[in-house]
Amino acid sequence: MNLARMFEMASEREPQALAMIEGDHALSYRDMHAAVNRVAHALHKLGVGRRDRVVTLMKNRQQTAILFWAVQKLGAVFVPLNYHMAPGDLEDCIVDVEPKLICFERSTKNTLRCIRLPEKPIYVSLDPDDGDITWEELMRNGTPSFEAVPVEDDDPAIMLYTSGTSGHPKGVPKSHKNEYLSTLSQIIQNRYDRSDVMLGVMPLYHTMGIHSYLAMAFLNGRYIVIHDVSEESIADTLHFHPVTCLYAMPAMFRHILKSRQVDPLRLRQIRKIGYAGAPMSEALIQACFETFQPEVFLNHYGSTEIHTFTTCAYLREKPGCAGRPGINQLIRVIAIRPDATPEEEVEPGDVGQVIAYMGSPEAFKGYWNRPDLTRQAIRDGWYYTGDLGTRDPDGDLYIVGRIDDVVVSGVDRVWPGKVEHVLEHHPDVQEVAVVGQRDDQMGHIVTAFVVPRRKDLTPFELDRFCQRDGRLSDFERPRKYVFIDALPRDASGKVIRRSLVEWSD
Repeated sequence: MNLARMFEMASEREPQALAMIEGDHALSYRDMHAAVNRVAHALHKLGVGRRDRVVTLMKNRQQTAILFWAVQKLGAVFVPLNYHMAPGDLEDCIVDVEPKLICFERSTKNTLRCIRLPEKPIYVSLDPDDGDITWEELMRNGTPSFEAVPVEDDDPAIMLYTSGTSGHPKGVPKSHKNEYLSTLSQIIQNRYDRSDVMLGVMPLYHTMGIHSYLAMAFLNGRYIVIHDVSEESIADTLHFHPVTCLYAMPAMFRHILKSRQVDPLRLRQIRKIGYAGAPMSEALIQACFETFQPEVFLNHYGSTEIHTFTTCAYLREKPGCAGRPGINQLIRVIAIRPDATPEEEVEPGDVGQVIAYMGSPEAFKGYWNRPDLTRQAIRDGWYYTGDLGTRDPDGDLYIVGRIDDVVVSGVDRVWPGKVEHVLEHHPDVQEVAVVGQRDDQMGHIVTAFVVPRRKDLTPFELDRFCQRDGRLSDFERPRKYVFIDALPRDASGKVIRRSLVEWSD
């Protein structure tokens, strides 16, 4: 299914419905479709065509969404880049993409000055006096009607770059079929409907952000754009708009719950909440239940490469559980060896590496320009996620960490997620991340970085707590505790573990 057709259908079904709100500027589906056609027509005249890559360096804005649909109408590929990336990584991405066109705004234009490309793309600026052409000129040069270019289901529609927390970012092309079925699964699994209003706090360069938006667009729902996320902007948005859905990283939920500006009564209007991208502690899950009182609370475990691995909608009974495979997926937990095959499944209760079925219609075909990484990740028809997990007796999945994060201390292996899960239950621990730090005698020692709730918390108290808990062997208990004000996180809210591994007192 052509994504552009999906937006055309939504626009014809309910043309008067509000599609997107940004500040005090609202767009109906009819008005937004006209803007999409104008931009698509103008880009067509500039020579943008099927399979050309269009890079965006923009915040969450109405223009970002309009450009997305215009690119789909042209059969081109939408490539939203994380403008928070290091300049070197960003340059590598743009050179890798070989874009036909780059759209940017004032806050990101300095990033482009130092990037040298073999062939100069067309530069489109949201602001006057920058680039080859401005956004306003695109709108003036186009017409309010434009026939979408025919595309195949397997043609690329969007390419996202992974965060690169453990290495250089990798391009992940996703087809029209991938994104169509991923969005349908997003709607079904989160139980969205046509009356829903989404709080758009996740960036549109992230898979969570793009699928939050697409779900609303498919349903004629309403999407509220926040381009600079802050306590004030969230509080103002919730004050003026009856938001019903929030899909975000755990760090965003933590941020909202800690805010003194956000009215708790407004949060209770949000009936459907979901999180992905990182584990959520039991304490935070409980706080979300108490504050939001949601009808739906979903843990969505997936990746940029395959939108859904598993989901869990029964977090009250099993907090932190990743649940069962999504409606388009199969999952296995296999032996932790580089040469392990999909048939080598581990027993319930044992830790293994998580793999996902590549036959899923949500699955990518391989990394952009990286056949070496594709061969590493895709084997025997399965995608090797790099995650470590274990199944309980009911068959539900729990994620305990990453293969690269396993701490080998002496002859023993320690799963950081297991240790974190125990320490999170201490009443004076706000957040914790466990890593292996180098040690001359043991190779690595288990080190816990703790954000305490009280300043006089001691390593002795935490070690006694771990001993009394009974779920950790002696070799799994941290040998070192470091108390810090906040865990280092990337722009998506994930803990940057390599920073902790290299931490020196």
